[in-house]
This record gives sequence, structure tokens and C-alpha cells, in this order.
Amino acid sequence: MVSLWRSLVAFLRRERRRALATAILSSVLVLLGVFWLATAPALASLEDDRFDGNIFALYAGNGSLVPPKVTLEQSLKQGKPTLLVLYLEDSRDSKAYSPTVSALQSFYGRVANFVPVNTDSIFPADHYEPTEPGYYYKGLVPQTVLFDASGKVVLDRVGQVPFEDIDDRFREIFDLLPRSQSIELRRANEISTEMSQ
Repeated sequence: MVSLWRSLVAFLRRERRRALATAILSSVLVLLGVFWLATAPALASLEDDRFDGNIFALYAGNGSLVPPKVTLEQSLKQGKPTLLVLYLEDSRDSKAYSPTVSALQSFYGRVANFVPVNTDSIFPADHYEPTEPGYYYKGLVPQTVLFDASGKVVLDRVGQVPFEDIDDRFREIFDLLPRSQSIELRRANEISTEMSQ
């Protein structure tokens, strides 16, 4: 009976060591998994149609565009030129177009309103007013609609509109010289060595 008791005690000790080793190994594996997840590379990509977050902050370095400071209706009432940009956060074309919108804002943001609207926020309706983004939405993104100060549409294009095309329209609105006859535009935060001399 004593030998049976000793065998049972020895067996329980071995099992306790195995359980302890299993618990330690499990803890180490869990910690390694947490560490791997915490250091996994970002999944944001300009080359896909996945949702990554604010595309203007991620891909254009400009989180100030969204949410817009004014609605389309407010902007048209102010009598300021307005750039309406219809986009989707999970659209590769919208992601690629976001730096163009940001560049335009850096030149014209003080004298024109920029109203980026995520098309997911446009609710289907039978009728839209001309002060609503849905009135202009053609079902494709990105879409750029430029209004002059009187609210007249001077540009309405789908796709990635080149910076120069929109800049030409802004130059017409503000009665600026054509690009070929004016000095090179520079962003407001660029340092010009010519100006410092």
C-alpha cells in the first residue's frame, strides 16, 4: 500500500510539473502573439479599395480637409468659390486623388471653400436641391465640382482631374494671369531662397 501511495505521489508531482510547464509555455506563446499583433505592419495602402481611415490625412498629409469647415449650402450662401470633392474612403482612385485636393487647398484655401464629401453620407432621394451634394453626384468617385463666387458650376469632372485643369479654372475665377505668364506658385509653407535674398 505504501508503494502504491508513493507511486501516486510521484505521479502527481510529475503531472504538476507538466501542468506548470504547459502553463508557462502557453503564457509565452500568448505574449509572443500579442507582441506580434502590436508590431504588425500597417495595412493602409494606396493600391487597394480597403478602408484605411481619413484618406486626406493618410495619403495627402492634410487632416484639415475632413470634416469640411462649411457645408455646400453654407459655402454657396457665403458667395465664395467652392470646390466640392465627392470621394470614398475605400476607393483607390480617391486615395490617389487626395494629394491633388490638398495641393489645391494649399494655394486657394484662404480664398475658396473646400467641401470634401464622402459619398457614403449622401442618402438616396428622389430629388436633391442645388445646395446639396447629391444634386451633382454622378455615381462615380472621385468627382470634382468647382463653383464660382456666384454659385455657377465652372468645372464638373469625374476621375482624377489634373491639378493644372482645376488651377486654370481657379485662375479664371480670381482673374489671375495664366500659368505660362505668372510666377511659379509656391505653397504657403515652402521656404523660398529667392525671397530671402
